[in-house]
Amino acid sequence: MFEWITITGVGMGLAMDAFAVSVVCGAVFRQLHILHALRMALFFGAFQSLMPLVGFAAGKSFEGFIGSYDHWLAFVLLAAVGGKMIYEAFTIEDVDKKPPNPSSLLALLVLSIATSIDALAVGFTLSLLTHSIARAVLLIGALTFILSYAGYLIGKRFGHFFENKIEIVGGLILIGIGVKILVGHLLS
Repeated sequence: MFEWITITGVGMGLAMDAFAVSVVCGAVFRQLHILHALRMALFFGAFQSLMPLVGFAAGKSFEGFIGSYDHWLAFVLLAAVGGKMIYEAFTIEDVDKKPPNPSSLLALLVLSIATSIDALAVGFTLSLLTHSIARAVLLIGALTFILSYAGYLIGKRFGHFFENKIEIVGGLILIGIGVKILVGHLLS
């Protein structure tokens, strides 16, 4: 049960980058249609699933070397990713600088990679926590898809108001999970 709660929290934290970009795209590109929002959510969800898979494979190849301090590594990686998200929340540029138009394939690829880079490090962390990655990446991808689609609709309706607050929440979730992993290991 702890594993699923952790993975759901990680998935929610990771999805916040894609959610924030979706909110901005919805606010800036109001002329786009629901199919654009679905395509954007599909790209974000797919990349958010792919990157942890790559990180997981890399982490499993180092498992024998880091087994005795894996909890510290998980904590540091999650705290670093969460801290980066919080930092970026305070450095977000105004909506006057438009993101790439998400209706183009190239822009979708760039935005998908940019919002899922953190998931690579988290995938490495997941390799320390679980032996089964399939359900984890499916859950992370599904959460990202749902939140990205919802973010686009929210952005179209409410604009740029929520963006940096969402990044802060995502960062705090990841840091909290890192602390929980570290404390749980140290107390056992």
